[in-house]
Amino acid sequence: MNFPDYDENTAFLGDWGPFQKKVFILLCLSIIPNGFTGFSMVFMGDTPAHHCLVPAALNITDDWRNVSIPLDEEDENEDSRFSKCSRYRMDIVKNYSDRGLLPWVDVNVSAIPREGCVDGWEYDKGISTIVSEWDLVCSDDWRAPLTSSIFFSGVLTGSVISGQMSDRFGRKIVLFVTMAIQTVFTFIQVFSTSWLIFCLLLFIVGMGQISNYVAGFVLGMEILSPSIRDIFSTLGVCLFFSIGYMMLPLAAYFLRDWRMLLLAFTVSGLFYIPLWWFIPESPRWLVSQGRVDEAEVILRKAAQMNGVKAPDVMFPLIQSRENAGRLQSYNLCDMVKSTNICCITVLLFLVWSSVSIGYSALSLNTSNMHGNIYLNSFLSAVVEVPALIMAWLMLRYWPRRLSLSSTLSLGGLVLLFIQFIPQHMSSVAMSLVMLGKFGLSAAFSIAYPASAELYPTVLRNTAIGACSMASRVGSILAPYVIYLGGYYRSLPYILIGSLNVLSGLLSLLLPESRGSPLPETIGHMQAAGVSVFLTRAAGGGNGARLWMILGRQCGRWRRMVSYR
Repeated sequence: MNFPDYDENTAFLGDWGPFQKKVFILLCLSIIPNGFTGFSMVFMGDTPAHHCLVPAALNITDDWRNVSIPLDEEDENEDSRFSKCSRYRMDIVKNYSDRGLLPWVDVNVSAIPREGCVDGWEYDKGISTIVSEWDLVCSDDWRAPLTSSIFFSGVLTGSVISGQMSDRFGRKIVLFVTMAIQTVFTFIQVFSTSWLIFCLLLFIVGMGQISNYVAGFVLGMEILSPSIRDIFSTLGVCLFFSIGYMMLPLAAYFLRDWRMLLLAFTVSGLFYIPLWWFIPESPRWLVSQGRVDEAEVILRKAAQMNGVKAPDVMFPLIQSRENAGRLQSYNLCDMVKSTNICCITVLLFLVWSSVSIGYSALSLNTSNMHGNIYLNSFLSAVVEVPALIMAWLMLRYWPRRLSLSSTLSLGGLVLLFIQFIPQHMSSVAMSLVMLGKFGLSAAFSIAYPASAELYPTVLRNTAIGACSMASRVGSILAPYVIYLGGYYRSLPYILIGSLNVLSGLLSLLLPESRGSPLPETIGHMQAAGVSVFLTRAAGGGNGARLWMILGRQCGRWRRMVSYR
C-alpha cells in the first residue's frame, strides 16, 4: 500500500483553527491527573516522626516514661531526636520505677540494655501514611522504597502493553480505557486492608497512569500540524503534567490522610469521562491502517469546524480501500529488525532510562531534603515551568540532538558539583538540586517529540511505549539510588550526574529530525550516525551477517505474534 503525504494532504485544515485548539486543550487537560498521581508516593509513603511505643498500661512514673526512649545523637532533626527502632528494656525500667529510683540520679539510664519496639511504634499524629498504617519502619523500612518501585513496575508493564495495543486498536480507545483503569483502581485502593493489597492495586494504577499519558501525547502529535507539535509536547502535555504535579503538595498539605488523598485523585479522574465525545481518533493512524473513510469523516468535520472546504478526495494515492485495512502489523521486534532502527532504539533507551533515573530520584527525594516537605515538593514542580519554556524555545530554534544533549549534560554536570558542597551549606545544595531538576525536566520534555519524530506512524505508539518502558526501568531503580544516600550523601548525585552526562554525549549520534515530516513507514526512517559507522565497520562481513540473522529471526517472531 502507498502511504500518502499526510501533512500535505491535510494542509487545507490550517495550523491553528478551532479544531486544533479543541484537541490541544482537551488532550492537555487529560494529562493533569497524571501529574497529580505520578509522585503521590512522596506523601503517601512518607515516614512520619516516630519512636517505640511505651504502652499506657505500663504503670511507670512520668520521670521514667520520659527517658524510656534513647536519644539518637546522630539525628540532626530535633523533631525526631528519639531513637526510632529501640527503647530501654521495659522490665528493668518498670523495676526501677516500682522501687522509687530516679533516672540519672539513682540510676545511670544509658547503662540499661535496649530492646526493639515489641509493642509497636508511636507516630506523629498530624499525618497518616502507609508507613504509619502498616509499620513500614526499622526492619521493614525496605518496603517503602519497594512500594515506589512496584508503582513504576506497573508503569513499565503498561508502557509495553499499551503501546502495541494503541498501534493495533487506536490511540483514543487506549487513552480512555487506561484513564478509567487509573481512576477505578485508585478508588479501590482507598479500601486497602494490607500493604500487599495496596501494592497490587498500585501496580495496576501504574499500568494506567503512563499509558494514557503516552496515548494522549501520540494522539496530539499525529493530529496537530508540524508547527504546533513543539509547543504541544512542551508547553502542552508536559506543562499540564507539571500543573498536576504542583497541585499534589497543595492537596497533600490539606489532606494529611493518605486515604483522603486517594479519594481526591479519584474525583479528579471522573471529570474526564465527557471528553470521549470531543476527542477524535487520530486520522493519521486510521489512514495507516487503511481505514481511510473513517479518517475522512473526522477531517471533514474538522474542516467544517475550521470554516474551510475539504477536497473531494483527500488521499488520492490510496487506490484500493477495500483491501487497505489488511495491513502488516508491527510489534516490539520490529524495533531491532535492522541496524539503523536498532541503533536508534538502543540510544533512545539509554537516554530515556538515564533521564528518568534522575528526574524520578530528584522528585521522590524531596521528602529527605532539608526544609518543609510540601514546600520542597512544590518548588520541585514549579522549577519545571521555566524548564519547559526553555525546552520549547530550544525545540523551535535548535536542532533536536543539540537540545537533548545540552539539557542532559546541564542536569548531569550540576549534580556532580553537589559532592563538593559542605553539609552545612544545605541551601546551596538545594539550589543545585533544583537546577539539576531544571535541566532533566527540559531533557525529558524534549525526549518525547525527538523520539516520536524518529519512528514511523505504523510503529510510533509502540516505540514511544517501549521508550517509556526503558524510562520506567530507571524509575524502578530511582528509589534505591536515593537509598544509597544513607551510605554516602553525594553518591546518588554522582551516579545520576555521570549517567546523564554520558547519555547527553551519546544522544549526538541520533539522526536530526527538526523540520522533517513524520515518517509513515519503517523505510522512511533516517539513519543514525552510529548505524552508519557500524555498517561500514562490518564491511559486509560477520557484523552484517549478524544483523541479517537478527532481522530474519525478528521477522519470524513478528509473524508468529501476528498469526496468534
